[in-house]
Amino acid sequence: MNTPRGARRTDTTLSDGRELIYYDPADAPVRVPVEDTRGLPAPQPQVELRTDPLTGDVITYATHRNTRTYLPPADQCPLCASKLGNPTEIPDLDYNVAVFENRFPSFAGPGRTEVVCFTSDHNKSFTDLSQGQARLVVDAWADRTAELSAREDVEHVFPFENRGREIGVTLSHPHGQIYAYPFLPPRMRTLLARAREHKAVAGSNLFADVLAGEKKDGTRVVAENTNWTAFVPEAARWPVEVHLYPHRQVADLSELSVGERDDFAELYLDVLQRLDGLYGDPLPYIAAWHQAPVRVDRELGYLHLEVLSIRRAADKIKYLAGSESGMGAFISDTRPEDVAETLRRMGS
Repeated sequence: MNTPRGARRTDTTLSDGRELIYYDPADAPVRVPVEDTRGLPAPQPQVELRTDPLTGDVITYATHRNTRTYLPPADQCPLCASKLGNPTEIPDLDYNVAVFENRFPSFAGPGRTEVVCFTSDHNKSFTDLSQGQARLVVDAWADRTAELSAREDVEHVFPFENRGREIGVTLSHPHGQIYAYPFLPPRMRTLLARAREHKAVAGSNLFADVLAGEKKDGTRVVAENTNWTAFVPEAARWPVEVHLYPHRQVADLSELSVGERDDFAELYLDVLQRLDGLYGDPLPYIAAWHQAPVRVDRELGYLHLEVLSIRRAADKIKYLAGSESGMGAFISDTRPEDVAETLRRMGS
């Protein structure tokens, strides 16, 4: 079937009952899924949620994840398309974008965790995708956001990508994840509290006002197009930090128009190429989508993407030491305006 914005979706299941979904261009041939012949046992995740009485934060314990696959050789990658002698999580011989339930989930019962494979090419990164390929990933994110948001056990949908061993990546294949939290995560609670205060005082949306202020000032804007602006935030925490905002307030990815999806793919690839040019090699980063909660305060939210890197120099990493880890008070070695100016020059 086709998704609301045109990608072709094909649903199937893996041998242990987990869901697998293929996303192909709308004009691609109809996909006939290949059977998963691995005969995997049914997953038995061990997940426990506890609430910290001091902060109200929910802490998740997923002890079964200690046995998950860790940095396998390329010829044994579980995210590549299957081939003779190496049946993988994706039984077909090739794919465009594939999404499946995580075999080692952080949430089970309430909530859900999924893996999003951006391409079958093991040696690519998101930066290397064509605009059409990146656009297909956006369609997959949007479709999963809509479907996961409809679940009664989900409060917040968080698509993200970890890139680079410095970040803690355990599989080098180009992929991201989606966490469908059964609770509202701490950062979203904090952002929404600030947005609520801002609305009461200013009568407007906090995120929209931040975007308007960055566009008016201009010194931290990295790049922009018709529907999106990328900028280094005024109070960036991380050595390298770029936020991408749509010019229209939308709650989540599923609400983006065709044009907004096209323009995001174009601008994001531009930003990623600039980031990789900073130190002359692939930059380790976390790309974190901030979407409005599923049920509460949706009018306060504003979809945007935050791209964060812990690399503070070509040969140095920013570690979260005493002030950051103990008190949550960030001390940065880089100035947002300088980072923005450097990234602007990368595109010239």
